[in-house]
Amino acid sequence: MSVPDFQTLRGMPDRGTVVGKSGDGGIDGTIREDALGLDEVYVQAKKYSEDQTVGEPALRDFAGAIDAAATNKGEFVTTASFTKAARDYVARSPKSIVLIDGEDLARLMVAHDIGVRTRDTIKIKRIDEDFFSEE
Repeated sequence: MSVPDFQTLRGMPDRGTVVGKSGDGGIDGTIREDALGLDEVYVQAKKYSEDQTVGEPALRDFAGAIDAAATNKGEFVTTASFTKAARDYVARSPKSIVLIDGEDLARLMVAHDIGVRTRDTIKIKRIDEDFFSEE
C-alpha cells in the first residue's frame, strides 16, 4: 500500500510536498500555510513502536534542519510519545515547533477521516414528545 502525498490527503493541490527520502536533510515534507505560499511549515515524521519515545536530540536535529531551510515553523509527528526533555526543549526554543504524538495523531486521523474506516454506526433514540401530545 502506498502512502498518499500531502496534495491528495485533503484535496488541496499544491499546498504541500513530500520530501522524505535519503538525504532529505531531516525534512519529510512541507506544507504551505497560506494560499500564496509565503509561509512554509516543515514536517518530520517518525514511526516508532508504542514503547519508544522521541527525545531532545531528535528535536534539536529537527530544529537545525528547519533552520538550514531558512524557516522557523515545523511539525514533528510521531506514532510514539515525546520525553519531557523534548517537550521542554520545544517550549524554550525560538522556533515554532508543534509536537504531535501518537495519541494526538490518532485523534486527528479520526477527526479528519484520514486512514480510518467507519466500522459501526450507532443510532441514539429519544422519545418524540409531539407524538404523545394531546390536540
